Amino acid sequence: MRHRKAGRQLRRTSEQRLALLRNLAISLIEHGAIETTEAKAKELRPFVERLITKAKRGTLHDRRLAVRHVHVRRAADTLFQSVGPAFATRTGGYTRILKVGHRKGDGAEMARIEMIGLDGANGTERPVKKAPAPKKPPAAPRAKQSVPSATASAKGRGKTPPPATKQTRKAGDKGGSKG
Repeated sequence: MRHRKAGRQLRRTSEQRLALLRNLAISLIEHGAIETTEAKAKELRPFVERLITKAKRGTLHDRRLAVRHVHVRRAADTLFQSVGPAFATRTGGYTRILKVGHRKGDGAEMARIEMIGLDGANGTERPVKKAPAPKKPPAAPRAKQSVPSATASAKGRGKTPPPATKQTRKAGDKGGSKG
């Protein structure tokens, strides 16, 4: 029985599960959003949010605690230089999980986990969208002018001829040269 055993096993040993969460966290920090199974996304959320909280405080001790899980230097720098300051005023809820649908191969529930308000790989804050500019009223229709063009057809319709196209092959022609 699994009494008082919190969290999902994800069919892995504890070492494999920790390695999986670390790698998913690094990918999420580097890219801003990732797509994975719903169970993995739900396990990843508290793991990453604890790292972001450490990055907000930004002390040396917090950096050392976070680097235990974020082994990639570039990701750790992004976490403390971009992601942490971007969430400085937010008190929690740094990520969101969006259900995507079912995976084609095995039908697993897929989800997209993303950091709220951050843009892409560099972890910078997204600009707030501006309100769209008011649309201009449609212009009044113009009167047609009946000026004959220089390339008018012989019948005098005043239209330009269609553009020249490649000649199509005739029914008896097989494309070879006759000799």
